[in-house]
Amino acid sequence: MHRRSRGVNIGLLLLLSQIFQVGINNVPPVTLATLALNIWFFLNPLKPLLSSCLSVEKCYYQKDWQRLLLSPLHHADDWHLYFNMVSMLWKGIHLERRLGSRWFAYIIVTFSLLTGVVYLFLEFALAEFLNEPDFKRNCAVGFSGVLFALKVLNNHCCPGGFVNVLGFPVSNRFACWVELLAIHFISPGTSFAGHLAGILVGLMYTHGPLKKIMESCTGIFPSNSDYPGQQYYFNSSGYSGYQDYYPYGGRGAYEDVPRNYDTYTAGLSEEEQLERALRASLLDQGNRRSSPPAYGFRLSPEEEMRRQRLHRFDSQRGDPAL
Repeated sequence: MHRRSRGVNIGLLLLLSQIFQVGINNVPPVTLATLALNIWFFLNPLKPLLSSCLSVEKCYYQKDWQRLLLSPLHHADDWHLYFNMVSMLWKGIHLERRLGSRWFAYIIVTFSLLTGVVYLFLEFALAEFLNEPDFKRNCAVGFSGVLFALKVLNNHCCPGGFVNVLGFPVSNRFACWVELLAIHFISPGTSFAGHLAGILVGLMYTHGPLKKIMESCTGIFPSNSDYPGQQYYFNSSGYSGYQDYYPYGGRGAYEDVPRNYDTYTAGLSEEEQLERALRASLLDQGNRRSSPPAYGFRLSPEEEMRRQRLHRFDSQRGDPAL
């Protein structure tokens, strides 16, 4: 393992500031692990960039297939890491909430590998079609290809919206393609084929057979149809953590995180909730006390006696509302 030379990495500091501003407890676990893994490999790369970047020459001809695993986790510099991981932070928060942590982890691993494979295919095809062998030596590194695939998936989950690209509103439907061209117009040194590979992998998932193939390869955690995702819950102090979420009411095998019901009960015990409900019913109108409760609700004899006791207690106390 090679340690990166120590210096002031402004991009890394900004990234850490952004993460802490959001709040570590508010970042879903797979997204947080992905950020941590990329930061770790930036500070402690397994190999130099030239030994971890992805190219047809190194992977296909020299059989160095481990680059498929290494290249997405290594970045050229701190600003490369910053822009990629900030994008990952926001896409991960949205998609992991929607899809569930296990399925999202499955997507990250699959997209990482497939983006590399499609990139190699594109570079090989360009080299053969244009009779230009230099394409086979083009070496790419970074997580941006995976991010373009996630961008396609995110836009597919939120159709009909608009994003801002260079100050212009662009429909989600075309946003990936516009951003692909915009990035290479602003920064020509980036890997066009790597970003295009990400878009193609995203389309394979949203409009092609990839999602069904992934589901058929594992019955442990199908997509958001049966697998419980993780939903944020709130209390009086804002975000508090995660709780399992079953989109269609199905109860899965995994429910390790205790639920927080203070949002719905205001922290009251069951007895206090009943008293609060009964007191609220007494605050309705006095002439309705003898009428049947609404919506077919019926008090048991014990609850009716308790209601009467509460009414007498409030009357003795001189509650003006009664």
